[in-house]
Amino acid sequence: MTLLDVHDLHVAFDGSGHQAVTAVDGVSFGVGRGELVALVGESGCGKSLTGLAILGLLPETARTLDQSKVVFDGTDLTTLAPAAMRRYRGARIAMIFQDPVASLNPVMRVGAQISEAIRAHGRATRQEARARAIALLAEVGIADPASRVDAYPHQLSGGMRQRVMIAIALAAEPELLIADEPTTALDVTVQAQILELLDTLRASRGMAVLLVTHDLAIVASRADRVLVMYAGRIVESAATRDLFHAPRHPYTRGLFGSLPTLADGSARLAPIPGIVPPPDRWPSGCRFHPRCPVGVDRCRRDVPPLVDIGPRHTAACWVTGAEANR
Repeated sequence: MTLLDVHDLHVAFDGSGHQAVTAVDGVSFGVGRGELVALVGESGCGKSLTGLAILGLLPETARTLDQSKVVFDGTDLTTLAPAAMRRYRGARIAMIFQDPVASLNPVMRVGAQISEAIRAHGRATRQEARARAIALLAEVGIADPASRVDAYPHQLSGGMRQRVMIAIALAAEPELLIADEPTTALDVTVQAQILELLDTLRASRGMAVLLVTHDLAIVASRADRVLVMYAGRIVESAATRDLFHAPRHPYTRGLFGSLPTLADGSARLAPIPGIVPPPDRWPSGCRFHPRCPVGVDRCRRDVPPLVDIGPRHTAACWVTGAEANR
């Protein structure tokens, strides 16, 4: 059963001369209860902005356009007043941000920050909130939680700070967790520990997860489905096994080609040439065509639709998608 249904999401920034610049352009997807969906792509594709838009946390210069719908458990969050939205944000939908150093208050003890989240979304005395904070620290795998609850963020390692962020996100027992690049600043060993922790918590709580990442390798054995995003749009969507077995969009293939493997140590990586264009310089037609190795003239003129190419597998490409055979 679908818990979150994002439909035709558009996010625009106010540009110079009152010219709006669209940064998320018609994104649609769903997340089922208990499902882990990965949203992948290079930096600058609009992944984090999509997560922020779901929670109504866009910067003051950005806004969702009128056609956008973010339906959570039957309620369109884009229609809610700020006070009503606060009953969802943090309580039923929570978010782990990229950088715990920037997200945690450096002058507050971590236990106080967890307790603050607990008391904001439920009735609890200070003593009850502190006891719950210690229990949450234990649940996210921090050793000696009764002592660590009184530590300041700078007294913890990067991995421990990220675990504190997860504890804050879990404080109100949300049904959906948006994890925005939760392992970016961590070494490989700690990355694996954090991802394993999220797997365990999802299984034990029946919680859905939207994992935002630029790294396809970390979702291979964890995600149920993968959404590939490029320049503000979803360009491919499939079950994880299908995507890894038979990627159809040239951008997805490019992401795989730039991943190191253990199969052949002598093989050279094949990086995607160029960079993701900024929203005010998106090309016409398929936005990937300036970097695409298989593009044709039509790619420069016409926008390819996202179409079915297999069971629960869609792609937006004139050359390799279903439209190529029409």
